[in-house]
Amino acid sequence: MTLFDDFFSLIFPNICACCGNNLWKHEQVICTYCDFHLPRTNFHLERDNPVTRTFWGRAQIESGAAFYYFNKGNRTQMLIHQLKYKGRKDIGVFLGEKYGVYLKHSLFFNTTEMILPVPLHKKKRMQRGYNQSEEFASGLGKSMNLPVDPYVLCRSKATETQTRKSRFRRWQNVSEIFAVRDPSVIQGKHVLLVDDVITTGATMESCIQVISSIPGTRISIAAIGFTLH
Repeated sequence: MTLFDDFFSLIFPNICACCGNNLWKHEQVICTYCDFHLPRTNFHLERDNPVTRTFWGRAQIESGAAFYYFNKGNRTQMLIHQLKYKGRKDIGVFLGEKYGVYLKHSLFFNTTEMILPVPLHKKKRMQRGYNQSEEFASGLGKSMNLPVDPYVLCRSKATETQTRKSRFRRWQNVSEIFAVRDPSVIQGKHVLLVDDVITTGATMESCIQVISSIPGTRISIAAIGFTLH
């Protein structure tokens, strides 16, 4: 073990990000028990699923999926909380690498050509130190062997937290706040737009609208968690 490994283990002890129990040597980030009990959706196996239905009549997408169901107090929420607020960037990369294996072999995602994370406003990124969706995208890119471009999309203004807002208020909060910096990068391509959690779909919808304005661009979406309504 290197000095860096020792230092890293002091900051992030080798414990499960879900339950807090010690990890065995063969385990990474999540213990075997929690990994088995995380509520997988298997949405990548079917085009018509709750994620794609969320966007019916709202935005045009090729395919949509999420790795886990996200509910208050469940294991997925614990992971997302650690990822977003506790500096656990490794969770995003780890989950991206795991989910990317499934998406790479899915008939609905194997034609995607590049990955775009939903951007944070620069002020929030500076406060947090990173973008959790970028970390997830990075992991996906590794296992799907796809380029990740975190700069194509930009967020033009900071918004209030979405946590306690209604569906309409969420849409109002993020409407028309995204832009595409260089349309030529994604023109004619099938892009995979990714975020940490899809709740009402308002943030994704806003991103999809600006991406779909670029000629020939097709959009699929993926997230770590999805909230059933």
